[in-house]
Amino acid sequence: MIVKYFRSKNLIRTGAIAAVLAALLAGDAVGQKNEHYSSPLYAPKKYDPSQPTGTGLPEPLKKIGIEQKLGSQLPLETVFKDESGRAVKLGDFFNKGRPVVLAFVYYECPMLCNEVLNGLTGSLKGISLNAGKDFDVIAISIDARENDKEGLARNKKESYLNRYGRPDTADGWHFLTGTEESIRAASNAAGFGFEWDEASQQFAHAGGVMVTTPDGKLSRYFYGIDYAPRDLKLGIMESAEGRVGNAAEQLLLYCFHYDPSTGKYGLAVLRIMRAAAVLTLIGMGAMGLVFWRRNKRVSSS
Repeated sequence: MIVKYFRSKNLIRTGAIAAVLAALLAGDAVGQKNEHYSSPLYAPKKYDPSQPTGTGLPEPLKKIGIEQKLGSQLPLETVFKDESGRAVKLGDFFNKGRPVVLAFVYYECPMLCNEVLNGLTGSLKGISLNAGKDFDVIAISIDARENDKEGLARNKKESYLNRYGRPDTADGWHFLTGTEESIRAASNAAGFGFEWDEASQQFAHAGGVMVTTPDGKLSRYFYGIDYAPRDLKLGIMESAEGRVGNAAEQLLLYCFHYDPSTGKYGLAVLRIMRAAAVLTLIGMGAMGLVFWRRNKRVSSS
């Protein structure tokens, strides 16, 4: 009798959990009708509700990414502005006999760029090599409008120098801005693709950093926002010797604001979550049926 009681209680608990999941699915369906998501993942600057509804990979993401151009030469004669507003050639940072860690970002990016620079700085703090002595770090803004914003690159440099926390390393960090022509020359040479998205008024791009040899040839690619300190250190050391590595596995993180009013791309994520919930319900129903048959056999015996 006690055994039957606990088995019945398990069936009730299973049924209750299934009912809760079903209610969540129903609530999700209602939310889908409203086509509005309040998740912090959807933090739009601007959205145009008149844009046509679409599913799958957003159009800008089909045009961007990071192509590994190992052994390719950066355009060292290309002119940029440094964080002090002084005109410099890219080659000015490749005449010191040191490898360079290169990041294409933009300084007013609300999403991935900060994570790229945070991840890079955290990894560099975890190795014994020092910026300005063993290597240099160059961040190039992909937003040509930032070329005319005084103090933006300087403030970014000060912020990451403080985060890096090592004295006398300021000469190893460089935050550059440039014209559209200069930016495209450098990014195309490095295989870094990006596009302006009019709907969100932001740039769509992938996350990652590169390492170059002291003479400006692409030698290593690191993807995402989390770079293992040991791997980064070895990449810098081998690049310092002029060695070009093998192609890295591409696991890209994209910086792109998805439109919550149209459900582009975000809708695909919700579909996966709903499918997983349905599969969970089916599995729990099957378990309940097994328990019910087992109880029935025990009762008849």
